[in-house]
Amino acid sequence: MTSNLEFSFLVGVISILSFLLLVKQIRLLHDAMLIWDNLILSVPLDIFSELNHRLNIDSGETVISTFGVLIGCEIYKWGLEGIDGVRLLSAQFDLEKIYLTFGDEAQTMQVELIHGIHRKQAIEEAVQKLWHETGVKAKICDW
Repeated sequence: MTSNLEFSFLVGVISILSFLLLVKQIRLLHDAMLIWDNLILSVPLDIFSELNHRLNIDSGETVISTFGVLIGCEIYKWGLEGIDGVRLLSAQFDLEKIYLTFGDEAQTMQVELIHGIHRKQAIEEAVQKLWHETGVKAKICDW
């Protein structure tokens, strides 16, 4: 009788942990879908840096959205937690890269994306869409 009770308790704990993991994965999927559905720009390769520390991440595609950036399997969100939450702070386009700075009072991050866009008109359209969707006016340098 005791082993059946212990087994039932173990199955219950495993079920609860599995359910919590499933809820977490559903929330991540929801956030990724929100970013995909509000696409501003998609770029093929990225370099992620947090302040001066750099990490190279090889991913197939990076998506810049109204609500964040999807870099490979990583999600960096902004604009979802109100005025005190993580916000897109600035954006800058040059001949090769897009620089996005986002964060809150506690932490600021910067993402550098190699965009591969060669027409100034396409950059201007991306800047206009970014401003319209996020309220951040991006700077265009070195064109």
